[in-house]
Amino acid sequence: MPTKAELLIKANGLPIRPGVYIMRDRTGKVIYVGKSAKLKNRVSQYFQNSEKNVKTAKMVASVFDFDYVLCDTEIEALSLENSLIKQYTPRYNIRLKDSKTYPYIKITNEEYPKIQFTRKRLADKAKYFGPYQSASTVFGIMSLLNKTLGIPNCKLSFPRDIGKGRECLYYQMKQCCGVCMGHVSAEEYNELIKCAIDILKGNTREAISSLEAKMYAYSEAEQYEAAIKCRDTIRALEKIREKQKVVDSPDAEYDVIALYSDELCSALAIYSVREGILNSKNDYIFGADKILDEASLTTFLVDYYSHSDSIPKKIVLDDTVSVENELLSSFLSEQSGRKITLWTPQRAEMKKLCDMILDNAREKAKVYVKEYEKDNSILFRLAELLELESIPQRIEAYDISNLGAEHKTGGMVVYVDGKPKKSDYRSFNIREVEGTDDYACMRETLRRRLKHLSDTQGSMGEYPDLILLDGGKTHVGAVREVLNEMEIDIPIFGMVKDDFHKTRALCTESEEISIAREQAVYGLIFRIQEEVHRYTVSKMSNAKSKTIKKSSLEKIKGIGSAKAKSLLAHFGGIATIKNASLDELCAVKGISKNDAQAIIDYYKNGV
Repeated sequence: MPTKAELLIKANGLPIRPGVYIMRDRTGKVIYVGKSAKLKNRVSQYFQNSEKNVKTAKMVASVFDFDYVLCDTEIEALSLENSLIKQYTPRYNIRLKDSKTYPYIKITNEEYPKIQFTRKRLADKAKYFGPYQSASTVFGIMSLLNKTLGIPNCKLSFPRDIGKGRECLYYQMKQCCGVCMGHVSAEEYNELIKCAIDILKGNTREAISSLEAKMYAYSEAEQYEAAIKCRDTIRALEKIREKQKVVDSPDAEYDVIALYSDELCSALAIYSVREGILNSKNDYIFGADKILDEASLTTFLVDYYSHSDSIPKKIVLDDTVSVENELLSSFLSEQSGRKITLWTPQRAEMKKLCDMILDNAREKAKVYVKEYEKDNSILFRLAELLELESIPQRIEAYDISNLGAEHKTGGMVVYVDGKPKKSDYRSFNIREVEGTDDYACMRETLRRRLKHLSDTQGSMGEYPDLILLDGGKTHVGAVREVLNEMEIDIPIFGMVKDDFHKTRALCTESEEISIAREQAVYGLIFRIQEEVHRYTVSKMSNAKSKTIKKSSLEKIKGIGSAKAKSLLAHFGGIATIKNASLDELCAVKGISKNDAQAIIDYYKNGV
């Protein structure tokens, strides 16, 4: 492994230009991505004998080599850094979750727009609001909009389905405006959607003003029912405003950001104020190994606002937040098309608001640490029982499920810090094993999984701290052979079940370790064993159902997937097809007389 001095020599050879640097560990995996206006100065600092914080020192100790990309400007470097962090998901960078996992509210771009829940932002000219912290938050907001404005939440498509059905229960409860019955024109409906957009942007007052103008216009035109609808909606919106916390004057619009950090974790709070009201809040928790310096927080906020359709003119930073102000302001101004100002308040009123948001961040951190310590104590005890060298932060568990010799599946579930990480689950269709040899299936599963440890991207490149197998000593021995062949040293234990198929103990190749009296450890192992079994069986069942759908009709000469679909659509099932006559089969589009005869002959032979 190169010494610090050798890496420093390489760093000193870098140009003094804007760019991005990419730190890699001994396997080639990217562990940190950063950017700098002066690459040489920034990268060389890492390998000098100057004092560093614990997180940075830990990262530097893992660096085997680094790459770099030159850029023309610092803003270009900031943008590239953000992209590379998303691409590589380095261990030591702070980041938003993958954009696919964050929920948004989507308003479709059509004659009668729909309000939908989504986790994907597409280039489809729709309007997106978010990202929100959880799906429950999104559904709560959508429900409020549906009830307040009467916007339908059904699966009907307008104008296609107007007048084709009866009034639904929501219309009778006055929670839907009745588009399907033709009670609302496209113009009126789009006015409701505009109100919804105003509310989602935090402009509730603007929505009320617009509705008041319409109410007076309807009243003057003696359209009293329409005026009453406007009045009821105004009252509902005013109730919403009453429940929201007023923190500033009615024209105030800004975000407030505060950061709480201690040796165990950091909590970043981003609160939005619109029309003087605390409109929304987002809290982000980062573990103790994440580097939160001025540069990394700048990159995080670039990513955060890249996912937002609403960047306020002012962003208020508590004095706990240190970012590259000029660079971030320039980037956000360029993105939003207007001047964005960042500032740290001094006057008492605004500082008081910052203190409140910092208190919220501190409370979020306390909750996280409490949960972390609880989970960590269980993992610590597990490490003691198994005599592991370190706490098993990443646990991978494996099981085999089969139905005869044809349907064999290996399943892998992953627990990180004692909690399931479902995005890392994987299944393996067994290809090399003849018959129903569970041990050979387990060997194939582990061999195929472990060959990905050298991957530089994705979760399969992560080293597990502990491998658990749904099986006993023989299973452990079988997999130990694979690890020895691949020269990989990872602790392996079997999860032994009793005669009632319940978790009994953990085992090596030669001994059992009882966990019966270790209630917390037992609970964790039991959950892992049940989860890997559930997941593997579900994957095997899916593979089986797909095979069965193909194995009958598509085994007949001349019948492919298209003809099989036509037959099933026409007859409704295999049983009816088996009993169909030649003429009935020929009546199906695309089925020739030869096809029909082949089907009859196939099933006549008792298949």
